[in-house]
Amino acid sequence: MTLAKDMIRWMGGTAILSKQVLSELVRPPLYFRLILEQIHHIGLMSLPLVFITAISTGMVMALQFGLGLEKFGGKMYVPKVVSLSIIRELGPVFTSLMMAARVGAGITSELGSMKVTQQIDAIRALGTSPIKKIVIPRVIACLICVPLLGAMANLIGIMGGLIVGWSELGLSPHFYWQKVLETIELVDYMSGMGKTFFFALFIALPACYFGLNVSGGTRGVGVATTTSVVTASILILVGDYFLTKLFWIFEQWL
Repeated sequence: MTLAKDMIRWMGGTAILSKQVLSELVRPPLYFRLILEQIHHIGLMSLPLVFITAISTGMVMALQFGLGLEKFGGKMYVPKVVSLSIIRELGPVFTSLMMAARVGAGITSELGSMKVTQQIDAIRALGTSPIKKIVIPRVIACLICVPLLGAMANLIGIMGGLIVGWSELGLSPHFYWQKVLETIELVDYMSGMGKTFFFALFIALPACYFGLNVSGGTRGVGVATTTSVVTASILILVGDYFLTKLFWIFEQWL
């Protein structure tokens, strides 16, 4: 019963926060300096994590599929399987999960610390909206950085598969790239990249909500941070299914 109440409270609170973000986003001023700072923190600082995740994913997939398909003479299909899997699913999803762990936890702990130390109350006392100065820059930065990092993860993942295909499976780089370009279509790329905008919201909005509603002092910050990461991860994994189904329906109309 308590879990159900918490879920209803979270859904209602996140919906109210989303409405506040939309209503204040269209009203000036827009703090571009704060947005640039968050882009640096969320995007640039996450590059090493995304790079390691993407290249490891591509290398492992190429090795697993290569060794498995080699028994049936299907080693030549490795570039197609690896590139299509990364572009449509694994690149965007794994990137978003890593961002949920790093960025979601960072946003929640930062906002939670501000709430505990009454900095958010001080912002309100100065006549400034915390939503406009704290939440909106982080939401916009996530909407910019997560798709860009997802696109980079796609390329790096395919490169990781190429490295293993060349060094372990005996596939020439020219053959690998030729099969990749023959396999991937624009609709495949758009299907994967379209999800990242939703994933960015799944990361930013729960992180801001739990950070702004921290209670119980410093211990509450830790609890809110853990809850934020778990919630964002579940939203990404569950939402991926419904978004895949939605984009598949759109593809049938095209």
